[in-house]
Amino acid sequence: MARDIRKAHDSAFKAKVALEAIRGERTLTQLSSEFGIHPNQIGQWRKQVLEALPDLFSKHRHKKDREQDALVSELYRQIGQLKVEVDWLKKKSQMLL
Repeated sequence: MARDIRKAHDSAFKAKVALEAIRGERTLTQLSSEFGIHPNQIGQWRKQVLEALPDLFSKHRHKKDREQDALVSELYRQIGQLKVEVDWLKKKSQMLL
């Protein structure tokens, strides 16, 4: 019994299909046959785009991006510190043997 392998579509392709669906020049069924994607998937991508549009021009978005960058930087700093501590403990444990 063969399993269907899911296709991984890149973001540019998803955006292209979603924009075509938003334009409304063709039905989801027509877009589905053109792009080889299930109509429900196209509808989900269209919904995601429409939900994300208001945040695109928001000032809060930039603040969230900066907060995210600060969090990532702090986590990388902690990872580096923990790596140094582990290396030190490994070195000390070898001296005890």
